[in-house]
Amino acid sequence: MLAARVTAFSADDPLQGLEVGDAPAPDAGALPAGWEVVDVRAASLNHHDLWSLRGVGLRAEQLPMVLGTDAAGVTADGREVVVHAVVGGPDARGAAADEPRTLLSEKHPGTLAEQVAVPSWNLVDKPAGLSWVDAACVPTAFLTAYRMLFRSGGAQPGQRVLVQGAGGGLATAAVQIGAASGLEMVVTSRDAGRRERALALGAAQAVEPGARVGRVDVVLDSVGRATWEHSVRSVRPGGRIVVAGLTSGDPTPASLTRVFFQEIIVVGATMGTRDELAQVLALLARTGVRPVVDQVLPLARVGEGLARMWRGEQFGKIVLEV
Repeated sequence: MLAARVTAFSADDPLQGLEVGDAPAPDAGALPAGWEVVDVRAASLNHHDLWSLRGVGLRAEQLPMVLGTDAAGVTADGREVVVHAVVGGPDARGAAADEPRTLLSEKHPGTLAEQVAVPSWNLVDKPAGLSWVDAACVPTAFLTAYRMLFRSGGAQPGQRVLVQGAGGGLATAAVQIGAASGLEMVVTSRDAGRRERALALGAAQAVEPGARVGRVDVVLDSVGRATWEHSVRSVRPGGRIVVAGLTSGDPTPASLTRVFFQEIIVVGATMGTRDELAQVLALLARTGVRPVVDQVLPLARVGEGLARMWRGEQFGKIVLEV
């Protein structure tokens, strides 16, 4: 089958280790009990794929590894499904009870392929109103945004939420579902065009990084070092900062004096549960919110999409049709 795999690591030029070509297809007869094969119709890219190519979360002895965490496709019996990427952990089925939580492409082959093997528990019915491309955007970006806003962030309609770094799939998803849920969304971006697009998607305010925004109830920060001080200064006393990534590295210093003095709550978020994925899909189906798609490419051109993401040029999701 055609697949995109990481074959070597490079922190400075991650695409050096990308191989797009023939790879062994999953053997349905050799899978663990409770697993099945999905014929992938569409898969979306995430920064996780770039981190994998840079050697984060993988060891050399695991190579080659099929990349990808997100996919929508069809099972052998014709069921149209969206794949939940989290395998193992306390909410899982089809994996050993003591298996640590991992994402597809960390221990098990990922979704940037014509087929992917996953536990049946990880499959959620695709709403009829969502296209393959739209559905493939949901499992990482929208699921993480949903968890950050409502479970980790505890946001409620009418509250103000600051999203650091408009333009990426996660930030764009947060603006869309936050605005649709009655939240006042504030975003930051260095690029004026991205700020305008965020406003068109429902953001109430879009400013340059570091600009004064007034106190917010919740901050969603997946950037880290470049935005952390602004996040701490912008959240109200007793408010929450939800962290779901560090694309610019760990913040130094951590501004802990302000954190403890103002009793700011800092909480991490990684993906979400299978049931939360079903909730997000239902939210999109009922509200009409659809992912912002930056680019759709065939799987064979995955390198172009990853290069665009590496350069930070995308607005929304980059999706591969299989």
